[in-house]
Amino acid sequence: MLSLSVAVLLLPVLTSSAALSQRTTTLIPKTCFDSTSALEQYFTYNYPWGGNTHNGGARMDSAHVSISSSTLTLTAQKVSGQPSTTHGGKTIPINYLSGAVGAKQHFTVPKGGGLSFSASLKATTTKGTWPAFWLTAVNGWPPEVDMAEWKGSGKISFNTFNTSSVLSWKDVTYSSPESFHEIRCELRDVNGKDVQVKFWMDGALQATHVGGGYTGQPLYLVINLQMEGSSGSPGPSGNTTYSIKNLEVTTL
Repeated sequence: MLSLSVAVLLLPVLTSSAALSQRTTTLIPKTCFDSTSALEQYFTYNYPWGGNTHNGGARMDSAHVSISSSTLTLTAQKVSGQPSTTHGGKTIPINYLSGAVGAKQHFTVPKGGGLSFSASLKATTTKGTWPAFWLTAVNGWPPEVDMAEWKGSGKISFNTFNTSSVLSWKDVTYSSPESFHEIRCELRDVNGKDVQVKFWMDGALQATHVGGGYTGQPLYLVINLQMEGSSGSPGPSGNTTYSIKNLEVTTL
């Protein structure tokens, strides 16, 4: 048995070790949009699974992705003459060129652990515009977490998909779309299988969902400015922009 004096001497060392074991790890730092080279260190252009179209009326390319003042901006430009695409067996006309980036790293909630995603975003809510900040499954689908999604209705949506028909969502009126808003999403393992998903906007908790079977499932991180599709049509005749800064991803 240790004497009281020795135990007291060891206490700070033990406490320090415990603190080190619980320290968060930064997976993507807030400096990721400081320059084009910093962006390209952590992200690829277009969708991270490959391809430059998805489920809306915009085709993505790197020319519509820009960095300035530590801010990533995606610009959707109205065009004509683009070949159509298909998604879910449907033909979709392409009426815009726009931008998307996907993180090079995959993100997985481990048993007993969690992840935090935070950023400042400035997004449009105009009909036909569909900016999003989201996570989706690397292997099959779901999981999917829409950490912030705007679908041309004047609202922001927070969604968690367990299947295409079993999902949780919260729509909130999105005031002052011309300003940046703080978005944070935390995913925490709750039982070795399921993940609790919490959404905050401007420091206020908006919703708490459960992702069934999300633990241990790798996720893509996607930032994109899709157009039309589920956000309605026709979209704007001029350029549309979507900006994000102070992005950070950490473990919990």
